[in-house]
Amino acid sequence: MPTTPRYLIVDDEPRLAERLAQRLAVAWPQAECLGLWHDGLSAREAIASQRPDVAFLDIRMPGMDGLLLAQHQLGQADAPLIVFVTAYQEHALEAFGVAAVDYLCKPVDPLRLAATVQRLQGLLAARTASAPGISANPDGGNGPLRYLRAGQGDTVHLVPVEQVMYLEAADKYVRAVTEHTEHWLRSSLKTLASQLDSDDFWPIHRSLLVNVRYVDAAHRDERGKWQLSLRGRSERLPVAAQYVHLFRQG
Repeated sequence: MPTTPRYLIVDDEPRLAERLAQRLAVAWPQAECLGLWHDGLSAREAIASQRPDVAFLDIRMPGMDGLLLAQHQLGQADAPLIVFVTAYQEHALEAFGVAAVDYLCKPVDPLRLAATVQRLQGLLAARTASAPGISANPDGGNGPLRYLRAGQGDTVHLVPVEQVMYLEAADKYVRAVTEHTEHWLRSSLKTLASQLDSDDFWPIHRSLLVNVRYVDAAHRDERGKWQLSLRGRSERLPVAAQYVHLFRQG
């Protein structure tokens, strides 16, 4: 990967594409803009030939919209990190589904864009550190996941896994709980378990993974059932019988 990060912008409104380019020149002066494209089909060809590190995509475009363009990149070697920049808020969860790094609403706020750039810089640095080879992991590394992507309204949050205290399966989603917040992930617990560091995240129930760094104590109640208490949280987590041995002394 080149030392200088490279990005391209795709928006069917040339004036808005130019405005984003101007703001990115201020927010990310170390990066190189490869150019502006105004439809998904030509942008797909540009991504294939120029191999940008980041693609800033509008969603509603003629020919191929931004979501389809991003989906086309999934699983491909050297796929760019995707940031959606759109006037439509209702596509945030779909954006999360194609592993977008962020979801910005027009008009783009300069401070919000600066935060996105900082996030991109961190992800690109992690990708460079893990070279050669790009993993299918959403955060671009070859090792365990470092970030979880969670959709909330018109925003996709990157949640550092070290802040996650436990993960709980809930229907088609997974609830990621930190000390003060919770986030909803469109994934399965089984998939996340295969991508997380097994030294830190232990199964304690068919619907629960716990980050053992936050476990304060294991307790057995009057019925002989085991539960975990966590530092910073008031609830207790049930431990299924097959996992009790992980916490029992001796």
